[in-house]
Amino acid sequence: MKRFGVIHAALVSLAVLGVSASGYAQREQQNDKQPKREEQAKPEKQQSNQPRQSQNSQQHAQQQERQSQNSQQHAQQQERQSQNSQQHAQQQERQGQNSQQHAQQRERQGQNSQQHAQQQERQGQNNQQHAQQQERQGQNSQQHAQQQERQSQNSQQHAQQQERQGQNKQQHAQHQQDRQGQNHEQHAQQRQSEGAHHSQLQRTHEQQRSQEHEQRGAWHERRAHSWESEHRTWQQRGGYSGYRVPDDYYRGHYGRDHWFRVYSLPFVQVGGFPRFQYGGYWFSAVDPYPEYWGDDWYQTDDVYVSYFDNGYYLYNRRYPGRPGVAISVSF
Repeated sequence: MKRFGVIHAALVSLAVLGVSASGYAQREQQNDKQPKREEQAKPEKQQSNQPRQSQNSQQHAQQQERQSQNSQQHAQQQERQSQNSQQHAQQQERQGQNSQQHAQQRERQGQNSQQHAQQQERQGQNNQQHAQQQERQGQNSQQHAQQQERQSQNSQQHAQQQERQGQNKQQHAQHQQDRQGQNHEQHAQQRQSEGAHHSQLQRTHEQQRSQEHEQRGAWHERRAHSWESEHRTWQQRGGYSGYRVPDDYYRGHYGRDHWFRVYSLPFVQVGGFPRFQYGGYWFSAVDPYPEYWGDDWYQTDDVYVSYFDNGYYLYNRRYPGRPGVAISVSF
């Protein structure tokens, strides 16, 4: 920029000098056209032109000085413009640096925001994992409580089982005592039965016909018209509440493998209910017998006593799979 200012000032000075030289040449031509008058008045003109030439030279010097001052001012103005341009360039450079710093700052802020979001996401994941861990702990606690409850129930059931075993042992001991007493009683009854059998052998044909008639009449009165609607199970009757035959004795004398015929057994009728004795116990029929059993089933059909569904029943082997007649046990 400084070089441009100096060249521009030199060109301006040359132009001014050219104009001055042209004016001076014109004045010289005018002076040449009048040689005679100059020659005639040469002494006088020489005297009068000397002051004017001095003035022209002085004006020319002043004009050159002004041109030089103008060139210097122009150069200074151009220098100030160059300084302003340089300052403007520096300002733009600083603005570019500030913009770059601002962009870097925004980039760092974006990175910080991203890191903060990632941190919050990790915290959310940690919170979720903590919640899941607490849920698993709650489930484990609940399972532990349920396990303890089951253990308590098992302990209670075990205690109840031991209590039932104690009761069973007590009942077994009592049943053994009862069986021993029953055995004595049965032995006495057996001797009595032997005597009775001996007496029965001596019965007359008429007595046999009388007992057959009594048994036939008693069973005939207990025959059902519609057994499906007339009979009731022990469960429908509220449960069996009679005497229970001890298990060991029951297995040896009763069940489907121990059948018999009612006609050959001791028989009585008590309160309108037929009652027969078998295996040392008396059995009373509390249910009517089915109408599909024959009229003389007690003479011709094999029957057996069975304990089923918390009660005793009389079953007819001629009709397998059919329900039995509810009976009650007594001595």
